[in-house]
Amino acid sequence: MIFWIAAFLYAIGLFFIFAGLYGLFHFNHFYSRILISSKVETVGFMAIMTAVIVEQGLSFFSLKVVLICLLVMVTNPLATHALVRSALKAELPLPEDRDG
Repeated sequence: MIFWIAAFLYAIGLFFIFAGLYGLFHFNHFYSRILISSKVETVGFMAIMTAVIVEQGLSFFSLKVVLICLLVMVTNPLATHALVRSALKAELPLPEDRDG
């Protein structure tokens, strides 16, 4: 049973990663791409790491994986914010409004 739960979580993680790769090639603007890549990295990584924890059971190894996940959850949004802020300060143009 644990094997199937872990396999399902691996599949979810891989789905988000491949959907994000499609999004990176589909969108043509920096700001759209950075949004997609940050979400994919966080969600895909967390799903795969959760699968690793489920597969290995509760152990010292699982505690280390949880700490790595917490570190990624804190640093990924900060890094994305820093990239977007530097792009705005460098006056990288924003995408055009499609509705107007």
